[in-house]
Amino acid sequence: MNNELVLVFDFGSQFGQLIARRVREQHVFCQLVRHDITAERVKELNPKGIILSGGPSSVYEDGAPKCDPKIFDLGIPVLGICYGMQLACHLLGGHVAPAHSREYGRATLNVTNANQLFRGYPVESTVWMSHGDQVHAMSGDFEPLASTDTCPVAAVKHKNRPVYGIQFHPEVSHTPHGGQILANFLRDVCGCQGLWRMQTFIDETVAKIRAQVGDKRVICGLSGGVDSAVCAALLVKAIGPQVACIYVDNGMMREGETDLVRHTFRDWFKADLTVVHAAEHFLAALQGVTDPQEKRKIIGRVFIEIFKNEANAIPDAHFLAQGTLYPDVIESGGSADGPAATIKLHHNVGGLPAELGFELVEPLRDLFKDEVRRLGLELGLPEEVVWRHPFPGPGLAVRCLGEITADKLTALRMADTIFLEELHKAGWYRKTSQAFAVLLPVRSVGVMGDGRTYENTIAIRCVQTDDFMTADWSHLPHDLLARVSTAIINRVKGVNRVVYDISSKPPATIEWE
Repeated sequence: MNNELVLVFDFGSQFGQLIARRVREQHVFCQLVRHDITAERVKELNPKGIILSGGPSSVYEDGAPKCDPKIFDLGIPVLGICYGMQLACHLLGGHVAPAHSREYGRATLNVTNANQLFRGYPVESTVWMSHGDQVHAMSGDFEPLASTDTCPVAAVKHKNRPVYGIQFHPEVSHTPHGGQILANFLRDVCGCQGLWRMQTFIDETVAKIRAQVGDKRVICGLSGGVDSAVCAALLVKAIGPQVACIYVDNGMMREGETDLVRHTFRDWFKADLTVVHAAEHFLAALQGVTDPQEKRKIIGRVFIEIFKNEANAIPDAHFLAQGTLYPDVIESGGSADGPAATIKLHHNVGGLPAELGFELVEPLRDLFKDEVRRLGLELGLPEEVVWRHPFPGPGLAVRCLGEITADKLTALRMADTIFLEELHKAGWYRKTSQAFAVLLPVRSVGVMGDGRTYENTIAIRCVQTDDFMTADWSHLPHDLLARVSTAIINRVKGVNRVVYDISSKPPATIEWE
């Protein structure tokens, strides 16, 4: 899998993960690593190329993140993006200073020297800029390749080393031809052939699972989401009956969730599946609770108690499988070579604690979300499982604001189902990244059948995003929103008002709690 490895040095760019994903789209395996990784360690990893990411710092400031300058002596091709270009020029004799005119947003790039990096690239094109500094003077070892009206040195190449730099961001969609630059760097400069394929990943991961597990049993916690489903399917392919799947129905799942899990893994994959119906336990523990963080803690605690009891009943169980993804590893600082900053605590299925005593199996820890979906299709998972929108671990509990009751959950589940059904019928479900309904603790006056009502409000939320770190609200057609509103009010008892959430992330979050 790592025969063609490219390393992205992370200098704090908001687009670091996106660079890695764009490289993988070129069928080249890529990993995000610490900016201060040593040249010796890089040499051990033996990458075909190195990409220096952007970042918020200025290279000339004290404490600005730097890379080991010895990496430029390894003969490995280097591409610096934005801050990465400035750093490469700075370390190799150039001069970086504040720009006379900062560039944030779209700019017109003029290519003056096509070279390998710009082979087949338009002479004039739109690119996305985001910088306040720029290279003002190059050492005699660099030659300019492109410019904009306010940035005379928008791309460079070292005359004697395979070191390139571009001031703009080729990884974002606002740079329409950015993929061509990355493809040229990977294939023409680094000599990559594009060997990263999902089937190769499957074959190698299956072998790793078998080597790690041996003849022991593996417990896999299913949540109904795509990550745990793909994890379980991969394990079943690797070790078959040695996998024991546990699914805890906490009574706060989407409509048909439990039946879909049961059908997919017991009927489709013939997996050993235990379904635990525990709605009463969760509702009893949540009685009278309104604080969202307290809800999460209670649900996590009850889940662990139930899961632990079921897991201990499985003989010869030694391993616990989790659907940890590569962004989770990056953001939790879970890799020795990964980015240094811990953005969030490592999360897993239900927050299962270490005291359960199982050794972890994490077969998806090298994959991004879109790759997990492709893997699911390769493994034969039904499309309705692979393309399901994300669902929070606590389920509808964090979409039912205020105290949770069985009646409220019934109303919310029905409203959510209606919304998703209408999206499917209108062809909008696959165009969006996540959609759901929220039951608000807000009642308002209405009129039904010539009579006054004073009933509940449903908010519907629909967003589009690539990475779920930022998101924009989906601009659904007004006639579709009207149909959703009418259907919910007519069919869901106790609801007389529907509102549409048009907040983006940030400043809002995708979920309400």
